[in-house]
Amino acid sequence: MNVYEEIGAFYESYPGEKRVIGTSREGRALYAFFTGNRGGAVGIAVYAIHAREWITSYLALRHIRRGMARGGVWAVPLANPDGALLVQEGAGSVREALRGGLLYLNGGTDFSLWKANARAVDLNVNFDAGWGTGEKNVRVPASANYIGTAPFSEPETRALRDFTLEVSPAFTVSYHTKGEVIYWRYHQPPLRAARDRRYAKILRAATGYPLAEAPGSAGGYKDWCVEKLRIPAFTVEAGRESFSHPLGFSALADIVTKNTDALAALAAGVRYG
Repeated sequence: MNVYEEIGAFYESYPGEKRVIGTSREGRALYAFFTGNRGGAVGIAVYAIHAREWITSYLALRHIRRGMARGGVWAVPLANPDGALLVQEGAGSVREALRGGLLYLNGGTDFSLWKANARAVDLNVNFDAGWGTGEKNVRVPASANYIGTAPFSEPETRALRDFTLEVSPAFTVSYHTKGEVIYWRYHQPPLRAARDRRYAKILRAATGYPLAEAPGSAGGYKDWCVEKLRIPAFTVEAGRESFSHPLGFSALADIVTKNTDALAALAAGVRYG
């Protein structure tokens, strides 16, 4: 099974709270699973928003099964199913009407380094937080870094926006690959920066990853959560830098070992209410 089929099968068998929060550009379901309890902070964790980072979906399944003693998390294991299937299965995974254009933009049939969705929009620069101001942003369709025609131009980012506003989470975590680093800053004023750094240190202790800043980045889910919702939000780059994109199953054990307890620790440590 491909990664989308595996997440779908897990959804069918999952006995806990679950829902479909929207659909992708190609009509594929965006699944969300609740794990833990509401006796503490409830957050949202998003995985595989970049196509070539599909391996993080399997970390999501580990987090869902792991649960947590205090607090809970809504996990969205595969935020970019169309892109992930482009990476895994190539242009045959999308409608015929799209194939020629995607093959042209990609420069061939090997989509293994593709980051965008099926419309060649990089979903993690499509949020309304400094949209279009990132150092690497591009304004034409591409395999990576294309900002789209407007903030939230894509059904995947709109679904995440609407779901996040509905849940009103105490924190969010976005799992990416690679580099083993935690990004936590997006122009917070001093008091919020102090709070968010304190919570970032919980993730650092749980994973062993150092904290870092990315001043040239904008338009990401983390950035939107920090700027518009004013909540602590983090991007975790899992997987050793020595691994090559796209990280596959050979990297999974290392990623899981270092991240198994991260969400549980954060949910237990974040104040709420």
